[in-house]
Amino acid sequence: MSLLEARSLNTYYGDSHILFDVSLRVERNEVVALLGRNGAGKSTTLKSLMGVVRPRSGSVIFDDADVTGKPSHAIALAGMQLVHEERRIFGSLNVEENLVLAGLTAQKKWPLDRIYEMFPRLKERRTSRGTDLSGGEQQMLAIARALIRDPKIVLLDEPFEGLAPVIVHDLMQACRNLAAAGQTIVLVEQNLAATLALAQRVYVINNGHVVHEAPAGEIKQQPEILQRYLGV
Repeated sequence: MSLLEARSLNTYYGDSHILFDVSLRVERNEVVALLGRNGAGKSTTLKSLMGVVRPRSGSVIFDDADVTGKPSHAIALAGMQLVHEERRIFGSLNVEENLVLAGLTAQKKWPLDRIYEMFPRLKERRTSRGTDLSGGEQQMLAIARALIRDPKIVLLDEPFEGLAPVIVHDLMQACRNLAAAGQTIVLVEQNLAATLALAQRVYVINNGHVVHEAPAGEIKQQPEILQRYLGV
């Protein structure tokens, strides 16, 4: 059985129908990417999986349990973590306080040394407040807060957006190391080269519909798909 499966999700914001019968699956130890233009429904898909937005119909099966309609904190306790596009770190707390707070309710958590080994820059900045961090450092902290809870799956929403190339390189390496260690990841990202380098399998979303699904290597060989749905 897949670690995560969405079945015919229909999600609305008020009266606006955003996701139309979205179905996808993520196997254990797999990196899956969601590709599509801005506004295609990628972030809404992640929020629907996490329970941040409640689908009006359809179901979400996570680790053999039906989590449809459960609050996001219950889904987090079950082992899913969403790193939001806007990061949502606590600006008034320092790096280490952010990490310790994130781990308080975890059933099993990473030691701080493991986090600092993956993100040496956070170790250097561990006494700095969130508001004093650069955008790249804030993104590292947002990902680290998810990882400290030893999640079964991490949902990353635009982790490389607006960051300097050197920071993207460091985050890419961290994601590669995670994948090599068997971490299951769902990635939403506009950086196509980075996404296809990390993902094993890709779903293309267009206007709230899943329009294509294929191995990442196959997508690279289909420029007509990239042109039609991504404009590249």
